Amino acid sequence: MSIMPEPVAEQDLPYNVFAKACPSRGTLEHVTGRWGALTLGALYQGSLRFNELRRRVDGVSEKMLSQTLHALERDGLVHREAQPTNPPRVDYELTSLGREVAERLLALIHCVEGRMDEVLTARQTYDARRA
Repeated sequence: MSIMPEPVAEQDLPYNVFAKACPSRGTLEHVTGRWGALTLGALYQGSLRFNELRRRVDGVSEKMLSQTLHALERDGLVHREAQPTNPPRVDYELTSLGREVAERLLALIHCVEGRMDEVLTARQTYDARRA
């Protein structure tokens, strides 16, 4: 049995992600895009350097990870700390807002991972009907 959250009336919120011009839509895209979600999930365990993060998020290019981190930092979800060492050391970690968002994302990620047998069976059934 699942418990659904109480619906919130649209007028009770100052932002509406369903409205085209709402700034929350951009943040939702940053968070739920493939690299944003995986980056937030990877940082949930703690601070990581850029290359550690790149290895953790298998398949992300250096350019995409850099763009993703900039977007998440701009949205206040990730904190970037540059150490004045030689060579320079840069660590990334979640802010308190980033941790809250990552917790919710990880719940979704774990749900998907835990139900993949059903998903794969559904795909197989679907593909067999289409063939």
